[in-house]
Amino acid sequence: IKLDGYRTQIVINSPDDIRAFTKSGADWTRKYTGLVEAARELDVKNAIFEGEAVVTNAAGLPDFDALQKAVHSDPYGMILGAFDIMHLDGYDLRDIGCKARREILFGIMKPNSRIQFSEAIPGDPKAIFYLADQAGIEGIVSKRADSPYRSGPTSNWLKTKSFAVQEYELLGVEREPGKAAFALLAKPGTGKYVGSAFISLGRDMKERLWKRVQEHTGPPPEGVKKRPATQWVGPGVKLRIKHLRGEHKYIRHASLLGFGDEDQDH
Repeated sequence: IKLDGYRTQIVINSPDDIRAFTKSGADWTRKYTGLVEAARELDVKNAIFEGEAVVTNAAGLPDFDALQKAVHSDPYGMILGAFDIMHLDGYDLRDIGCKARREILFGIMKPNSRIQFSEAIPGDPKAIFYLADQAGIEGIVSKRADSPYRSGPTSNWLKTKSFAVQEYELLGVEREPGKAAFALLAKPGTGKYVGSAFISLGRDMKERLWKRVQEHTGPPPEGVKKRPATQWVGPGVKLRIKHLRGEHKYIRHASLLGFGDEDQDH
């Protein structure tokens, strides 16, 4: 399962020297106090392993917004779903197959810890993805069982993301010459900004959208930061938006597909 969180690397040089790093290499040891303390409880001399730092909601699903808050204010509110190990007690494990590495990783895990083993789900990827999609999970990661560990992009890992298509209300359009245009969006009937979507329409659909924007010009919504080159729109224009599934305050990886059902004939 693709957990909706922050990819994290735990480096244990010794029980008194443990560091936590983000995917980009930033040192977040102080922000991950709870995870560092959990790593200290592992029966290892030294190790380097990776996982996804997450915060779960009442349904047990990753909540990305809650994770962002926890990073700044609740360092003990996170758990780590550990999924791979590269070094252990002086041994370089990177050339060992993925399945064997994960068996080694499982062997060092502790029960009731903030660091938990991210279980694999064997079976038909299509069926697993369907179940993940129905559960509202962000997606799945498929891995070759015999693949060595390699940094950076690799064909041995395949991420399949799950997207939802929902209707949103248009707040405004942000566009500048030579740059991509974005639709600023709100949940219908709320006027509350929930993010932006890339406008990837054909010429005819774009012209229809620009016409609707001109016909529905309105003032900037309350609580939305001023944006350069933005034309604000009054209530009433509904759009169909494709975006990443998951628990988010703002929609992510969003693109505009077309008009909402009520606006198809305009």
